[in-house]
Amino acid sequence: MSKQELGTICVQGGYTPGNGEPRQVPIIQSTTFKYNTSEDMGKLFDLEASGYFYSRLQNPTCDTVAAKICAIEGGSAAMLTSSGQAANFFAIFNIASAGDHVVASAALYGGTFNLFNVTMRRMGIDFTFIAPDATEEEIQAAFKPNTKALFGETIANPALRVLDIEKFAKVAHKNGVPLIIDNTFPTPVLCRPFEWGADIITHSTTKYLDGHGSAVGGCIVDSGKFDWTKYPEKFPGLCTPDESYHGVTYTERFGLEGAFITKATAQLMRDFGCTQSPQSAYLLNLGIESVHLRMRAHSDNALAVAKFLKNHDKIAWVKYAGLEGDEDYALAQKYLPDGCCGVVSFGVKGGRAAAEQVMKNLKLIAIETHVADARSCCLHPANATHRQMSDEELIAAGVPSDLIRLSCGIEDAKDLIADLTQALESIA
Repeated sequence: MSKQELGTICVQGGYTPGNGEPRQVPIIQSTTFKYNTSEDMGKLFDLEASGYFYSRLQNPTCDTVAAKICAIEGGSAAMLTSSGQAANFFAIFNIASAGDHVVASAALYGGTFNLFNVTMRRMGIDFTFIAPDATEEEIQAAFKPNTKALFGETIANPALRVLDIEKFAKVAHKNGVPLIIDNTFPTPVLCRPFEWGADIITHSTTKYLDGHGSAVGGCIVDSGKFDWTKYPEKFPGLCTPDESYHGVTYTERFGLEGAFITKATAQLMRDFGCTQSPQSAYLLNLGIESVHLRMRAHSDNALAVAKFLKNHDKIAWVKYAGLEGDEDYALAQKYLPDGCCGVVSFGVKGGRAAAEQVMKNLKLIAIETHVADARSCCLHPANATHRQMSDEELIAAGVPSDLIRLSCGIEDAKDLIADLTQALESIA
């Protein structure tokens, strides 16, 4: 059969049942797996055979769903994690350690920014943050001899800046490091970063891939195209023997296609145990089966709401890259021609106080510390996800204190606009 279309992979990818086997992905709710001999088990521990021995490292249900996400993104290998935070941590920590340095876009989800700027700094990894629209020269100036990766979000949460993936990839590869992209907001339905030069993709699967707000999770996908062996001095963990795992050299044993994910599993998942449960993976798979349909509905609703807000006399500004005239409109047309996800950011005239008044009067749109599922919700990031950041850091991240992040679900757009209309009328 010829290569399948993305929608078909969303529905059927990763799992092909045999004769008389379950049509839906089975939930293998077991911590351990039985083997007949110690020799059989030993081959698994030596990474000489495929299989499962303990679900802290790998589980068949999780691997099946990871394989589907891998196929949708067009990668070579993937793994599920307990959350998007864990996915971003693993993606960096798999190649960077104490004394190393990472360059990242400043327009990041607040939790990711704090992970990098506080927690991972305590681990000895330094970070330099640059503007999402930095020039090639400005990105280059941030690099150091010990830089191990360049990181950004396809669509920043909640600043909604669109990253110029091709430009960032060019600078990363010029410096012999991978470009790691968090592709949570557009999903591979709307943007495929590997096709623009990205090397590693992360997801908070809690968001659109899950789609129903039922299960927290994350995923890492490797393109299999970055040649770690060209820079063995930069990436010794992949290119030299791992004495904590029987002296295996991951690039030699698993090639470029499997080295990164195998190392992340054998080392990081083994030691940190940031495992996605089989039950959560099962729920995630149910969401992925419709993501190719939902993303278009989310995007259509968001564009309709953005147009409404732009023309409302009580709105100070609107940020949505699919809106003509937006500062990132040209980049959106390049990287996101089929839609820019369902999230719109905007400010209300009157600042923080007026924004809080609007949120108090919403009836259909719920106030939640969440985003990107079937039900519409909103958040005031400066008081929630980004509250640990200073005013200066908020501005640098593109998250002013008056910003409201509105996640448009898949309800009827007319009802969303009606709710916004009556809430805005509450402002004196």
